[in-house]
This record gives sequence, C-alpha cells and structure tokens, in this order.
Amino acid sequence: MGEKTALFPLKTVLLPGCTLDLQLFEVRYLDMVSRCFKSGQGFVVVALEKGPEAGAGDLRFSALGCEAQVVDFQQRDNGLLGIRVLGARRAQVSQVEVAADGLVHAQVEWRPELTDQPLAHEHEELESLHATLLEHPLASGLGLPPIGNSQQALAYQLAYLLPFSLDQKTHLLALDHADERLQQISEWLEVLQA
Repeated sequence: MGEKTALFPLKTVLLPGCTLDLQLFEVRYLDMVSRCFKSGQGFVVVALEKGPEAGAGDLRFSALGCEAQVVDFQQRDNGLLGIRVLGARRAQVSQVEVAADGLVHAQVEWRPELTDQPLAHEHEELESLHATLLEHPLASGLGLPPIGNSQQALAYQLAYLLPFSLDQKTHLLALDHADERLQQISEWLEVLQA
C-alpha cells in the first residue's frame, strides 16, 4: 500500500535530479512546506493538465509525478517565500483527496529507477548539447548537480532544459530506461531541427 503524500499540481514537470524554484503565497502550501520541513519529508509535484494552479474547480493532473525535496528557501523581496526543490523519486499517485483548505493528498507508490548505465560513444552529441545548454545564463543559476558519467542524469537534465511540452516531459518521466529516454530525446531533437 502506498503512503499518503501532499501533491503540488503545477504547469510544469519536476524530474529526478533537477531543481525547481517555487514562489509560495497560498497558506495551504506554506503550511505544507512547513510540515514537510518538520517531518523531513517531501511532497509530490504533478503536472497540471487542466484547471488553475491556484487549485480551485475542476483539476486534472498527471498520475505520475516526482517527489520534491526542499533544498533551499529565502524570503523574496516581494514578501513571498521562495523555495528551491530537488526532484527525487518518481511517484505513481492514486486515491486523490482534496482537504477543506484545497490541499490535495494522494496515495503514492514510489517507482524504482532501473540500474543506471555509464555514458557511451553514441551519447557524445547529447553530452555536448547538455554542456552548451548549461552555459546559458538562465541555466547556470539552476544549481543542477553534475551529471558525471550517468545516462540517467543526462536524460533527466536534457528533458528539463530542452523546450519540450508538458506531455513530452511527462512521457520521458514515465519511461523506465535511461537509454530509452535518451533515444526519445534524440528523435524529438531531430524533429525540432528539421
């Protein structure tokens, strides 16, 4: 049986090993983050497919999300709380419940990652693309961990940095093999470049 975990529906996809900066102003999310801090637990970011991020009305979101662990926070100049989260485990969500304050909870089954593989000769183009993307001023401030010699880290960070749609990023998150992810990214890049 899965565990009950708070969900944060957003119009974006969080990927394992990637960061996301969030600005919190709604009381329920401030409470959620404070509870996560105290318990040392994360929450799950799910891609919002329909409905407002404010969370009222008819919400539809992906059944696959990613655990978010708070790695940094600061009070912003505008008085809002800014947090940076790091993507951890993939999460399959079911049995969604909405609390009176609008906070969404669900049963979560953690999806295991398959054994990572080292980068190979055929990944050289993707590696150099990744290095180029990281030179962009916007990317340099993201605090992404180095990919080392990991197919998984390269695949997730490319999925994060490239201008793919919400559906495409969700599809990449759903694949179980890093080499499948890299293959799919290569195919989509060919389409983008054509």
